[in-house]
Amino acid sequence: MLETPDLRFFSTLARSPTLAAAARALDVTPSAVSQRLTQIESRLGLRLVERGRGRLTLTAEGETLARRAGAILHDLDNLNEDMASRRGEVSGPLQIIAPFGFGRIHVAPMIAELACTFPGIAPDLILSDDPYSAAGTENWDLIIHIGKLADSTLVQRKLASNQRFLCASPEYLARHGRPLQIADLRDHACGVIREDQADVSLLGFTGPDGVQSSVRIHPAFASNDGEVVKSWAVQGLGIVFRSEWSVASELKDGILERVLLDFALPDADITALVSPRTLRTARVECALEKLVSYLSVPPWK
Repeated sequence: MLETPDLRFFSTLARSPTLAAAARALDVTPSAVSQRLTQIESRLGLRLVERGRGRLTLTAEGETLARRAGAILHDLDNLNEDMASRRGEVSGPLQIIAPFGFGRIHVAPMIAELACTFPGIAPDLILSDDPYSAAGTENWDLIIHIGKLADSTLVQRKLASNQRFLCASPEYLARHGRPLQIADLRDHACGVIREDQADVSLLGFTGPDGVQSSVRIHPAFASNDGEVVKSWAVQGLGIVFRSEWSVASELKDGILERVLLDFALPDADITALVSPRTLRTARVECALEKLVSYLSVPPWK
């Protein structure tokens, strides 16, 4: 028979790459982890983990247990949080998934403020180059998404408007000249951010006459981290398309300059997606309102 401590133990174990990593997360010795795992397997009469060196691998039964344990623990945490909220407390685990740069620069400080206001909240921020891909999983409360959203039945809350710009350093433009039409981009060194599994080499624009058109570029440099691509543009590698929130400071200081101002890229608004499992919990409502308040006057404006 399994009990709640067993589920928490195995859930931690299943998220760890090795038994040693699980031991560190549980603050016990690797031998203690191995012994407890053996006890649980003996009690169930099932092998849950493949023994061997290297990365920890779950059996099919172990995968099932990890999945079910995660759902049960999530429900239990929500129940405890609901009871706490009825006492007027805001507490419980809060898992937010956000893009690398935006999450690090804007979401992390907001979470810190929230946790200081409500010490009972246990925040967990996951940074990803594709946050939306986690929408089909169970263990998240809020996803911060930037850009156009695919059709979704999830509750959405717009946090801030966000334009996207083409820009380059003054040094690059002095050496190579400015593109005057979007077709000119084919003759320039362009950098892209590989994220969200999107076709990042095809750029769509709306021209000054309202006509939409597109151009296929051949990336001269790329990264899955937008801050890296921006830094390369600052150093003169070429032209990049970046969100307003990311380059507003560099544009203001003149270390990057906008190009093709008459041709607009699609907006990439900042949106929060709310998990249906925790939609009504006090911790999620407080986090969402904190985000809305924080971005009501975007820091980059």
